[in-house]
Amino acid sequence: MTRYIRLASSHDAPMLHAIYVPFVINTPVSFELVPPTEQEMSQRIEQILQTHPWLVCEEQGELLGYAYASQHRTRQAYQWSVDVSAYVHERWRGKGVGKALYTSLFALLRLQGFYNVYAGIALPNPASVALHEAMGMRQVGVYSQVGYKLGVWHDVGWWQQSLQSHNLEPVPPLDLESAQRLPEWEKRLISGLKI
Repeated sequence: MTRYIRLASSHDAPMLHAIYVPFVINTPVSFELVPPTEQEMSQRIEQILQTHPWLVCEEQGELLGYAYASQHRTRQAYQWSVDVSAYVHERWRGKGVGKALYTSLFALLRLQGFYNVYAGIALPNPASVALHEAMGMRQVGVYSQVGYKLGVWHDVGWWQQSLQSHNLEPVPPLDLESAQRLPEWEKRLISGLKI
């Protein structure tokens, strides 16, 4: 069976919605209290893809999981930093899908010229902590009892990783369209399939 990693499209929204909704309804992994509609999912994909990668892992027409990057903060000095998230279908957890997606995502973010990745993890979540630490991320702090969901106050831990050495004269990161025109794009896109 052949696995693919590719950019998401708005047409993927129904399958991505099916992966994401159980996280919203049954867990504190997502702090959303009401699941987005398929149309809202489609709009999120289109919005993210204007500037950052949103990747899916696919096998025989089934989406196994997805990962994406988004703006870390709006102030201009933050432009070299992104937040990352990954969600894997329950049947495919623990089978390397999250690591494959993050490997490709981080490679593309380096190509675009980003320097830092951050991930917020609702605690406890040993599987997510293990994934992020397997990617080389380290915990840098905890927001204590910051979110209330499912009758409990939850902490959120923050993990960070530098993607490359910090240049003292960084150029603005490339937009996604420009990065896709670079010769290394395809190699980096599929780099997660080689782990």
